[in-house]
Amino acid sequence: MTLRATARLQLHADFPFDAARAQLDYYADLGVSHLYLSPITQARPGSMHGYDVLDPSRVSADLGGEQALERLVDAVKARGMGLLLDIVPNHMAADARNPWWRDVLRHGRASAYADYFDIDWEMHEGKILLPILGQPYGSALCKGDIQLGKQHGEPVVLAGGQALPISGPSVLAALARYTDASDHADRKAALHALLEQQCYCLAWWRSATNQLNWRRFFDINDLVGVRVEDPSVFEAAHMLPLALYRKGWIDGLRIDHVDGLAEPGAYLRRLRTAMREAAPTRTPYIVVEKILAPQEALDRRWPVDGTTGYDFMDDVSALLHAPAARRPLLACWYAQGGDSTGLKHQLHIIRAQLLDRRLAHERQGLLKAWSRLASHKNEDQASWDRVLGAWLTAFPVYRSYAEDGGPSAADRTHWDEATRSARTMLAESDSARLDELLRDLHAPAGPEGLSALKRLQQVTPPLAAKSLEDTLHYRQGTLLSRNEVGAWPQRFALGPQGFHARNQWRSRHMPHSLLATATHDHKRGEDTRARLAVLTEMPSEWAKMASEWLALLPASSFSDPDRYILLQALIGSWPADWPADIDTLDPLLIREWLARIGAWQRKALCEAGQHSSWSDPDEHYEAAAQACIDILDPGGHDRQPLRKLATLAQSLIEPGHINSLAQALLRNTCPGVPDLYQGTELWDYSLVDPDNRRPVDYARRRFLLSSGIVARPELKHWRNGAVKQSLIYAALQLRAQQPALFAGPYRPLCANGPRAAHVVAFLRGTGRRTALVVVPRLCARRIAGYARDEGEAARQFWQGTTLRVPSLPGLVWKDMLSQRELALSTTGEIALDTLFQDWPVALCATTD
Repeated sequence: MTLRATARLQLHADFPFDAARAQLDYYADLGVSHLYLSPITQARPGSMHGYDVLDPSRVSADLGGEQALERLVDAVKARGMGLLLDIVPNHMAADARNPWWRDVLRHGRASAYADYFDIDWEMHEGKILLPILGQPYGSALCKGDIQLGKQHGEPVVLAGGQALPISGPSVLAALARYTDASDHADRKAALHALLEQQCYCLAWWRSATNQLNWRRFFDINDLVGVRVEDPSVFEAAHMLPLALYRKGWIDGLRIDHVDGLAEPGAYLRRLRTAMREAAPTRTPYIVVEKILAPQEALDRRWPVDGTTGYDFMDDVSALLHAPAARRPLLACWYAQGGDSTGLKHQLHIIRAQLLDRRLAHERQGLLKAWSRLASHKNEDQASWDRVLGAWLTAFPVYRSYAEDGGPSAADRTHWDEATRSARTMLAESDSARLDELLRDLHAPAGPEGLSALKRLQQVTPPLAAKSLEDTLHYRQGTLLSRNEVGAWPQRFALGPQGFHARNQWRSRHMPHSLLATATHDHKRGEDTRARLAVLTEMPSEWAKMASEWLALLPASSFSDPDRYILLQALIGSWPADWPADIDTLDPLLIREWLARIGAWQRKALCEAGQHSSWSDPDEHYEAAAQACIDILDPGGHDRQPLRKLATLAQSLIEPGHINSLAQALLRNTCPGVPDLYQGTELWDYSLVDPDNRRPVDYARRRFLLSSGIVARPELKHWRNGAVKQSLIYAALQLRAQQPALFAGPYRPLCANGPRAAHVVAFLRGTGRRTALVVVPRLCARRIAGYARDEGEAARQFWQGTTLRVPSLPGLVWKDMLSQRELALSTTGEIALDTLFQDWPVALCATTD
């Protein structure tokens, strides 16, 4: 089955395989060729995402097991569709229900799975640290938080919500002493003696920061890193997906967090080889989850088809932002008390703090690896620690890939940049050691040098992600639509020329890369970002409107910058179908929305880590923050803040819809494979997870699709999102009917006339079969009349602006949205006020 368009589905116990199967007709009718499934292996019970894998060799029983998967596969094939599978090679759940991990907890270094995980056996006398206690070990023991119990007839230690195995040479005698003990003190002593015999040591969760002796995923203490670079581990971890590929049940794989692996390139080559051996007559399809910096390209040494689409998501979003608005919006942020320190410097400060605190374990492990090098054993470790800390703080991208046949030119460039920047942070006395670090990177000294290099390359990705995505993006409030997974501080906007260049690169090098505008990881829904992008067309007006509304909030300890961030979240997520007169709306709907905002705000404050955090929550500050949401309750005594907010949000809804349609059309027509995140074929004003993983109303979507394609949108089509679904349908049908159009080259076009700067246009295909795509840019407010069913006024904006397209004898151009033929002038030009007669975007194709 040719991969044409995907739909990402989040599977869990409340949406298992059979639920996905029930939506197949809808997705097939929409034009999707493949369902793209979240991980299907056995995860923790109740998992909503599947990344906390317990057993990679088994199909999740929570999803229905292998029989339900087979039913889904049969139904998929009956409709001529296919499946892509998300797999997690980097980590598993550090949970006693994980059979591999449980065996290591029982047998320690003697376990057959001891080498499956990144464990430092030199620490804690060869025991595994388990930081699962809610308080220090001694207190937990005294208060009864650690108990003995039974599971499946076997004695276990009950602690931290887990049932841990018991082993040891004298375990029976220890158990007898515990059972026979007559008072609490003796039982506590017997339990402690029993625990001392185990291959693990229980600890307070806070001790993980400095004492953990195994690699984890980011700073998450219940996800343990897997050594998938070991061939035996690779084979065990990939037994299931390779078996499914061999049987023809799946068509390709999405690799989660490829940057976490010790040897990404070698891993991907091994995976592609294994897939070819599993099914010699098929061509493997592999995409990787990878965050790329603006100046970075996917490593060409990797045998993959592309990325999961974060790079495109950032490109298309940046295209819709006016570069000239950056300065006035920064000024507005500063006026609200926002940090005026340069973004790069802010990022460096955050990274330094992370290395000292939340990622101190990773820093210590790296220093230990570097200390093992023979040339460094007798040197000042404090100096090495300073040098490594400064270098890591300054490293400009997620990671380098020098394990893959040596460093590439890009790797060397990034190392040099980090070294130059680190030099400005260090004293002159550390300069020689910094030079030595750079030499060690370029020419690792033997196995120990390579091991240290691999360790370093596994530390930079979590540091980059935690500092940027999970901290700075929650602190920096210039414009929230540019704080997204895949976005970087140094790029606020992207012009048409840069956007075309990025698409041409994809067309040449990664034509089968996924194109996403929404994902299970996004911080704001795609239409939330599109709406907030409108503010770049009105920065001065926005500053005045924002100040007026913020003045209505109660005085409290809730900071001005956080209030400004809250306002952007409120107007960005305001439901598009709510009436302008907010007093006529059911108060229950408003309260449900405010509850979602409250959950988002608490996560944002804790991730930002400035006034509260997950580990040390400030209840007073969080209460003050919640009070600024509570004031919007429709039953409150002062309804002015809610009414004013409604007026503000309403002014952005229609122009936001214009941007949304431009974004949706580009995702479905640019080089690559369009990926639809579940439910986003209608307006998507979701917030960060878990809000973006809420149940999808499929009945509503089926009804709207069955109502037929919208040839001339009316007001109701804009309100309920049918206009967006209709556009996606038209684009996907064209891809299905004429696949060669979108397998062909990408040719940018330039408009002529007074509005030429507000047009992004290109051709797809070659010869007599060609498609034309035209979208507006940075004029959403000027043409918002389309969304008010006032197309005539909006069309006047385009008067005098034309676009020249190929004139092919015997063929005509057909508008696939309005279903009408286009009239070309004798010079092959189309007037944009004619092209945009019914829609603010255009998708056309040649036809007989």
